[in-house]
Amino acid sequence: MRHSATSAVCGPATRPQPTAAEGDLRPPGTPLESPPESPSEKLRRYARAAAPALVVYGASAAVHLVLLALMAGAGSGGPGLLDRLLAWDGRHFTDIAAYGYPDGFTYGADGKPTGNDLAFFPLFPLLSRAVHHLTGLDTGLAAVVTAHLAMIAALVVVQQLMTRLYGRRTALVVIVLLAAAQPMSIAFFMAYSESLFLALGAGALLAVHRKAWLTAGALGLLAGLTRPAAVSVAAAIAVAAALHLYRERRLSWRPPAAVALACVATPAYLWWVGNRLHRLDAWFLIQEAGWGTHWDFGRAYVDFLRSTLAGSDGWVAVSTAVLTLGLLCATVVACRRTTWPPLLVHGCVVVALTLGQSNFYHSKLRLLIPALVFLVPLARAISRTSGRTAALTLGAAALFGCWYGAYMLTVWRYAI
Repeated sequence: MRHSATSAVCGPATRPQPTAAEGDLRPPGTPLESPPESPSEKLRRYARAAAPALVVYGASAAVHLVLLALMAGAGSGGPGLLDRLLAWDGRHFTDIAAYGYPDGFTYGADGKPTGNDLAFFPLFPLLSRAVHHLTGLDTGLAAVVTAHLAMIAALVVVQQLMTRLYGRRTALVVIVLLAAAQPMSIAFFMAYSESLFLALGAGALLAVHRKAWLTAGALGLLAGLTRPAAVSVAAAIAVAAALHLYRERRLSWRPPAAVALACVATPAYLWWVGNRLHRLDAWFLIQEAGWGTHWDFGRAYVDFLRSTLAGSDGWVAVSTAVLTLGLLCATVVACRRTTWPPLLVHGCVVVALTLGQSNFYHSKLRLLIPALVFLVPLARAISRTSGRTAALTLGAAALFGCWYGAYMLTVWRYAI
């Protein structure tokens, strides 16, 4: 009884430490190490950490899809819900997954080059094909499933990254804004590569923050096979590596190796397209022919703002102008000393690439959604409010964002 009472009072934290005579060779006073986690304990810990992201994914996907089905007039004989999720670029990705890439340029009836599937990077259609073979699903449905799986991974990774940078409350607000509130977040749930690019880019940033350099480089390489905007990921890794080497004041091969890995994939795909079509600039010619995309230092975007804000009566054009300006201002606000430099570089490069190119103005909101950094100032402001205010604000913003994406897929007549 005396032994039991002593144990109850002292507890495990105050029990005497083993001495060297008992086989413990550590210095006196060194605390005992906690026993290693069992696989089931690790799984439970990971599940608890991922739970908020999974809830946000489920809720945002449900609201997006319900609003899209309602606005599409399901059962009216028009395109069904799956057809909407496969619209526009989704058809290119599913064609690549099913049939591969074309062997050359394509031409219109007037003999001029047109855009074709070679404009689209290969990782997302390759994963869609893998899901198709593993599950037996139709190629189109497999592409949508691939996008949703990538979105789950993206939300989990973004939540972990933002928790490390700004705390749990701000991280939760960020993933709600990301998945539902920002305009055109519907693209994350379509057969598009946005969700995969977000998962890989955010994963690379998280790996960099943990100093897992080779993991960051590998994820940067995969991002470079997903979208040309992966130059933002490579730039972020390069900045992180430079800062790390500067602080450590010693050479290490892992950070430069991460940068090299992140930089290799996009040029390799552009070279492959050029070699396939016997012109080194073939990919750029296809982009220009199909989507009018070329670098113009933002001239087309400025002309769009001038003409739209001065006299346009088109609701989509005006909303696109106002919302892109708002996101640009939020990015400027995020440019402060407290913002983690790699995150800032990644976001600013995505914004610069989107607004500095000439392409369809109504695609710019979609191309901006993986940038992340412009969500931080708003998320931090919302996280400082009361729980009720934050819930009402996020709920209203999510309904608007989900409705906006559904409108652009069902009412708007052009590509998203």
